[in-house]
Amino acid sequence: MPATETATPGQSGQRVLLAYFSRAGENYYYGGRTNLEVGNTEVLAGMISALVPCDVHRIEAADPYPDSYDATVARNVREQNQNARPAISNPLPSIDQYDAIILASGIWNVRAPMIMTTFTESYDFTGKTVLPVATHAMSGMGNTMRDYTESCPGAQIRQGLAVKGEEVQEAGPNLQSWLQRSGLFQ
Repeated sequence: MPATETATPGQSGQRVLLAYFSRAGENYYYGGRTNLEVGNTEVLAGMISALVPCDVHRIEAADPYPDSYDATVARNVREQNQNARPAISNPLPSIDQYDAIILASGIWNVRAPMIMTTFTESYDFTGKTVLPVATHAMSGMGNTMRDYTESCPGAQIRQGLAVKGEEVQEAGPNLQSWLQRSGLFQ
């Protein structure tokens, strides 16, 4: 469902936006590599949107990331080292109509991809609840809580959920439990 200007309240009465960044192609898989037609975070975003009434916005890079895992890792390291803000090809006009924003992405080199900082720094999160969700290989939430605390001033950053990329398909029970604790799913 695309993000709209008039958000429909969910079960919790909150107007919820799920903004996510996901990358398909060659991905890490138990120490090796696998080719994903749908990125792990996109799979998780689909699971969330099936449980929580929300508007969904897929964050797209103006300069798409390569399908190659190694080339993406190299680009990500450069972006982190340069504190880059990769351009977003489809920015939202506003997030003002939302009470809660679920921010979902992979964890690359212990951080959310820098495009997530581009997204968060583009809006006023004052008074909003931010719920981080991450898919990862080994680093859990990494530095995501710190990064969102810095880039979403005035927001209440809630406990996040980290799911190993290789285990996304089996994440349903943990996801439901987290959403219940977060007050978004009853």
